[in-house]
Amino acid sequence: MVSHKAGGSPVTEADHLVDRFLKRRFEELLPEAGWLSEETEDSAERLTKKLVLVVDPIDGTRAFALGEPTWAIAVALVRDGRPLIGIVHAPALQQTYVAVKDGGSRLNGVPIEVSGIATLDASARVGAPLFLAEELRQAGLTFTLQPRVPSLAMRIAYVASGALDAGFASENSNDWDIAAADLILEEAGGRLAGLDGVELVYNREETRHGLLTAAPRQLQSQINLAMRRARGAPE
Repeated sequence: MVSHKAGGSPVTEADHLVDRFLKRRFEELLPEAGWLSEETEDSAERLTKKLVLVVDPIDGTRAFALGEPTWAIAVALVRDGRPLIGIVHAPALQQTYVAVKDGGSRLNGVPIEVSGIATLDASARVGAPLFLAEELRQAGLTFTLQPRVPSLAMRIAYVASGALDAGFASENSNDWDIAAADLILEEAGGRLAGLDGVELVYNREETRHGLLTAAPRQLQSQINLAMRRARGAPE
């Protein structure tokens, strides 16, 4: 059964079941860690913790409810604002992305890395919401838009594996959507950042983020510069 939260986003009983299961297990494994999850009422107590688990029980709930495979469970262990461990598990696709800080990224145990693309052109494979893809084109960027991936964590993980050359997230993504995939991308040679290029910080009081780009490091500066120009932001 699908219901809707105050902001209009869907939620299923499975979201809550996975959330409760993970919270119970991690409380046993890491009792000292704080907890930040999309499906648990937020508590300021997490702000006092050095270690925090950042969880999206089902990222891509609409896809899950429709029986589509592109949804995932995302878990990150964050220390001092940055992820130490990131896991994005897509059961329906039998894909598990795992990264450990300074230990590389793996898909089903096999090391992965971002694509070697150096510039966006018509051959570049990009994942982005339709309205944002149009803004990118108006900014003078050329690329081939790929089929929509409802799970933001999966979209970023696809960039990490080279399945996408770049990915984008519109404003108002939250820590739980991106923290795990952020580390997976970083350890694969890419970067997730806002248009200012500054490294993201997690477990702040405000969990929401602005427009984000996920890309190989050599490509991100080109994308961000074009987007800043298009939006009239300082270069």
